[in-house]
Amino acid sequence: MRRPLLFGGGCVVFFTAALLFAATADRWFEDVTKNAGVAFPHTNRSFENKYAHIMEGYTALGAAAAVADYNGDGFDDVFVTDSKDGGKNRLYRNNGDFSFTDVAEQAGVADGNDANNASAYALWFDMNNNGRPDLFVVRFGQNLLYENLGNGRFRDITAKAGLTRYMNAISAIAFDYDRDGRLDLFVGSYFQPVNLFNPDTPRFFPESFETANNGGGLTVFRNNGDGTFTDATKKAGFELAGWTLDIGHADADNDGDEDLYLAADFGTDRFFINNGDGTFTDITETAIGIDSKKGMNVDWGDFDGDGLLDIYVTNITDDYMREGNFLWRNNGPDDKGLLSFNDVSRETGTFNTGWGWAGKFLDYDNDGLLDIYVVNGWVSASEESYVPDIFEMVTRPGIDFADARNWPPMGKKSLSGYQKKRMFHNEGNGGFRDHAARHGIDSTRDGRGIAVADFDNDGRLDMFVTNANAEPYLYRNTIPLGTSRNWVQFHLEGTKSNRQAVGAQIRVRAGGRQQLSFVNGGNGFASQSMQRVHFGLGTAAQLESVEVRWPSGARQTFPNLPVNRIHKIVEGGNPLAFDAKAQK
Repeated sequence: MRRPLLFGGGCVVFFTAALLFAATADRWFEDVTKNAGVAFPHTNRSFENKYAHIMEGYTALGAAAAVADYNGDGFDDVFVTDSKDGGKNRLYRNNGDFSFTDVAEQAGVADGNDANNASAYALWFDMNNNGRPDLFVVRFGQNLLYENLGNGRFRDITAKAGLTRYMNAISAIAFDYDRDGRLDLFVGSYFQPVNLFNPDTPRFFPESFETANNGGGLTVFRNNGDGTFTDATKKAGFELAGWTLDIGHADADNDGDEDLYLAADFGTDRFFINNGDGTFTDITETAIGIDSKKGMNVDWGDFDGDGLLDIYVTNITDDYMREGNFLWRNNGPDDKGLLSFNDVSRETGTFNTGWGWAGKFLDYDNDGLLDIYVVNGWVSASEESYVPDIFEMVTRPGIDFADARNWPPMGKKSLSGYQKKRMFHNEGNGGFRDHAARHGIDSTRDGRGIAVADFDNDGRLDMFVTNANAEPYLYRNTIPLGTSRNWVQFHLEGTKSNRQAVGAQIRVRAGGRQQLSFVNGGNGFASQSMQRVHFGLGTAAQLESVEVRWPSGARQTFPNLPVNRIHKIVEGGNPLAFDAKAQK
């Protein structure tokens, strides 16, 4: 009479196994880091000065990734930074089979970390419009600019370009702000330009948590078109001294030029409208409001499909500080032409991601709706918390926050550590739901950057995720393709516009729905995604129309383009099949 019990137990085992299989089959990302050959850890910078015991916790940054097809073979490659003294940066050449080879030494771009400099970020941009992406390495200390020679090698042209200034930079983007056909550089600096490795003053920390104005600010380098750059910061309308963490550009009001959002730690974020004459106006107060926002990340995307680009900014949400992320919904210009945004992060469910860093828009399941992936976590160490030490400092009367000696050493304590990452799936009803655990992308490493790219040109967006003081993750997208997962990508090339077509907008209409995206010049904290523009199309089997709005002001419209392929469009020409080995 025990048979029913045994039968029941067998059912339980079978049912459990079935559930495990279903859960695995339902995962749409595969961790291929080791098999792909990119499992080399980032290492934080250690200091040897008298403030080292304080600084090391606050500079747990520099794990960044930047994507571009540097050798023109049709497959996106990845440059990844390290930060330790003597640590090597890596240039992973894409072999076309989802494996990568580090060629940084041969290419001449491995070095960048020494006693006076620590790599913090990297940016690919075609500074001379020759079709080859050049490499800008952003550092605490002095930045580096490498010219792409087109033979697999690069040469250091920093001094020739006029970019040797000591900046303590942490972010950079490139776009043509004055529409002269050349990409200009916008560089965000965290610390003021003191020698962090051997400071001659202890007063180089933020002077307040709310209004800190003793940081590095923003610098604008105008491209002169002859391989040199000129500081045009004041002329362009930027005089800032905030603690910049990230900067992001997009045409917020659809007037044909690029506007700018600046995320500042220890103080208010800033929004600047492009006046169309090479200058910007600070409209923060009317656009987003002035507040202590402590922004970490800036990414742009039309998440609600209304033809206006919205902004996602990460922030801190923890037991001791619940400022939260911002999902700035673009209201567009009002009847007086004034642009404004509303924060809808709480209503949409995207407010709380812990101590957030990079947050990127992407349509990972090709359903035609933009999702958001966020990495988080500041310092994961021992079980002992650093929070009580901070509270003791901030409640001390008359404390001079700018003096590094007054900040408690972090030691081996944790601060907002071991936090799970979030993949906010766009539910299509104005809300998002976290699917990170379902897809196995909810790691608790201290995340920093998210580089989104289609590394194998199969129409599914993959992700290269960097982690401070740890190995990265390379997640391969394995979502089943079919009639409900159609897609299209566009590789744009400017002629009158800058050759990379940064700033070009694309509007596609398919299945009765219109989508908007654009070519961005490096938006997102510690990470640059691919230049190709990707659209998920769901069940739509045909593109009814495609409109390209070029930075030059030219517009082109193409009807009835096929789906599930990469189209190359040269400004003024017709779409062609993208020239990549995977497209044979």
